Amino acid sequence: MKKIFTLASALLLSGAMMGGLTSCGNNQNGQAAPAAGGDSCGMAIAYVNVDSLLTNYDFAKDLNEALIKKTEDARANFNSQAQNFERDYNEFQRKLQTNAFLNEQRAQSEATRLENKKNQLDQLNAKLQQELAQEQLDMNTRLNDTIQNFLKEYNAVKKYQFIFSNTLNDNILIAQPQYDITGEVLQMLNDRYAKTK
Repeated sequence: MKKIFTLASALLLSGAMMGGLTSCGNNQNGQAAPAAGGDSCGMAIAYVNVDSLLTNYDFAKDLNEALIKKTEDARANFNSQAQNFERDYNEFQRKLQTNAFLNEQRAQSEATRLENKKNQLDQLNAKLQQELAQEQLDMNTRLNDTIQNFLKEYNAVKKYQFIFSNTLNDNILIAQPQYDITGEVLQMLNDRYAKTK
């Protein structure tokens, strides 16, 4: 019963919205109004190609480069410690096979030391992965905040009712080129970022 009510409500709501949009798209003679920057309802819309924006935005490039450097440094640090552990472990195995330990207690002590070192290595790996994931999240948050704050200022002047984001043609399947404000937004963002450097 509840599903039927919800479905009926959704159909009525979508019908009302379509009726409103259709009536806005027609002029007084019932003919379709031309769509330029906005339709006859004054609905000014635009979209930003986010992939293109992030690929060409200098701030995004710099943040990404810094993240790549941190990732490479973390990987080099971990690999160095992993190689040290591997050397110690191989030496331990060689000593075991050649009975080089003076007694069993000495061999057990070395095995315990290597086990602790392996656990520390695993913890370091997990810590580095977590730090890099947090760094990526922080980077995305900074980029998102920067772009959102800019678009609020930009739209205070441009007065769009909607600015959509488009990623890999995922959100907007077909749009006229005049609605794409990516180039203008990108230029203004890069100009603004250049002044802060």
